[in-house]
Amino acid sequence: MENFIVSARKYRPTLFDSVVGQSHITTTLKNAIKSNHLAQAFLFCGPRGVGKTTCARILAKTINCVDLGSDGEACGKCASCHSFQENTSLTIHELDAASNNSVDDIRNLIDQVRYPPQSGKYKIYIIDEVHMLSAAAFNAFLKTLEEPPSYAIFILATTEKHKILPTILSRCQIFDFNRIQWKDMATHLASIAEKEGIKAEPAALELISIKADGGLRDALSMFDLNVTFSTDNSLRHADVLENLHILDSDYYFQLTDFFVNQNHTDALVLLDEIMRKGFDGQQFIAGLSEHFRNLLFAKDPKTLALMELSEENRAKFQAQCAKTSASFLLSAMNLCSQCEIHYKAAKNARLHVELTLLKINYLPSVYQPASAQPAVEGGAGKKSETKPIATAAVSAAPMATAAVSTATAVETSDPAKTEAPHFVAETPVVSTTIVAPTDSPLTAIDSPVAPTPAPTLETTPAPRPSSHGLRSAKKVVNSNVAENTEEASTQGKTQNETFTFEELHSVWKQIADGFKQGNFINKYVMMNREISLVDSIIHMKVEGEVQIQQFNDSLKLELITQLREKLKNDSIDLSLDLIVSDVSDKKLIYTQSDKYDFLSNKHPILVEMKQRMGLDHEF
Repeated sequence: MENFIVSARKYRPTLFDSVVGQSHITTTLKNAIKSNHLAQAFLFCGPRGVGKTTCARILAKTINCVDLGSDGEACGKCASCHSFQENTSLTIHELDAASNNSVDDIRNLIDQVRYPPQSGKYKIYIIDEVHMLSAAAFNAFLKTLEEPPSYAIFILATTEKHKILPTILSRCQIFDFNRIQWKDMATHLASIAEKEGIKAEPAALELISIKADGGLRDALSMFDLNVTFSTDNSLRHADVLENLHILDSDYYFQLTDFFVNQNHTDALVLLDEIMRKGFDGQQFIAGLSEHFRNLLFAKDPKTLALMELSEENRAKFQAQCAKTSASFLLSAMNLCSQCEIHYKAAKNARLHVELTLLKINYLPSVYQPASAQPAVEGGAGKKSETKPIATAAVSAAPMATAAVSTATAVETSDPAKTEAPHFVAETPVVSTTIVAPTDSPLTAIDSPVAPTPAPTLETTPAPRPSSHGLRSAKKVVNSNVAENTEEASTQGKTQNETFTFEELHSVWKQIADGFKQGNFINKYVMMNREISLVDSIIHMKVEGEVQIQQFNDSLKLELITQLREKLKNDSIDLSLDLIVSDVSDKKLIYTQSDKYDFLSNKHPILVEMKQRMGLDHEF
């Protein structure tokens, strides 16, 4: 039985041209070899599985190739290339810095560098995971790395460039490897499948490439896994979804359609199906957030190009993004992000996810007016007729031709309307409006009159008519107009009744006690001060500018309004008087000596006691 070799090793590139997705690096290295402009140290850095070690080995082999091609590639036939392929080369040394990270290991390497190569022109040292070297090992390596022998070349590889000392970075020629694009990986996997005689669906290879997240080695490992899973040596999209435990994107498309229709019942049923298939709630929420992000990107052709998806999936996102608004998608992404953050802390994780889905489900009703909201019965997304019961509340201006503004409160018998909050913009109507129940939520008989500004009045809610007929509504309107007009005419006059200081003090205390009972302690404390009355001007003493600013910002206007109303005098005003404290020049007591002098002056017997008893005090 032939030994199985994984694809990552079997199809590891041996030439620069066979390296996938790193043309900017391979071209530079080939030109450096052809022009003989080789640095003494190279640093290859980038994420895992993008070809750092592979390029280091190809570079080491090509440098010592005897019959170098015109394109800068190794011939693969000379003794140097043959010994490299057989792993018997004496000029190429590989060192794993993860297990050889001490100063002694670097000293051994420095001792080897002293001897020139037995064959070939250069002696190459490949140090993988170089960031694992200790600080002492890095310092021991500095001098040799800066001024190596003419025949020595160092190739360092790492996934964590930020952990390498700046003194090391400054001595190397740095090459940053990119994440490999999923399209390049899918093409590479298709060529391997063709060589191996495997029937692979393009959608399956695309799914593996996207799942690999830029690492070709991961993609090849998943490729081998799915080929082994298959019984007929073929790759199918459905099998890859099941084997890699990936949630199909169709679930997210269905869920978004339910959200658009505010169908929370089917959304929760679909969530239950996903959970029963063994998917983790946090994984599901992360995928849903990614789905909303793709929908937002699909709204603009510029951001559409940023999506790492096939053309077929992009078309599906473009079709669905037209049904959703940007505000809905942003809010939904925010809810998903909060759910993902607090998922591990939740005691009932499933309920936490369900609550997030319910919040997302009713987001559309927040971003559209109440008249445009579809009524939902039982969460099934079905529209139902509303049955409004309208009440007219009319306020009148003090003039005969005053405009009557009405506020119409619409009640609905549909219980689903109250399940989600929504914003209703109220627009003032400059007309006498009588509201009667019809099929429309807002139906009015308008009698236009010239608009005139009306003062702010305290209006009491109008009594609801016993019947919803037009005649009873007219009676309510006429009675309210008469009452409010009479009220406005009395309030339009200037009030200037006299009052005594005792009456002022009583009203002042009453207002202060009201603040105290209402738990407005700051206002109560500010009013609990000495006051005086001079010609309808109330003078109150305060201690500083900060108190004056605080009083003016939070209390003055409200207090003057209440005083004028309760004392029926519109000329009342409030003045704040700053207290100037008299600071005397008397000496303050700070030290023990000051205290003794103060007490001895006050009680002379202390001096006599001190002298008789031979006491002293600490100075």
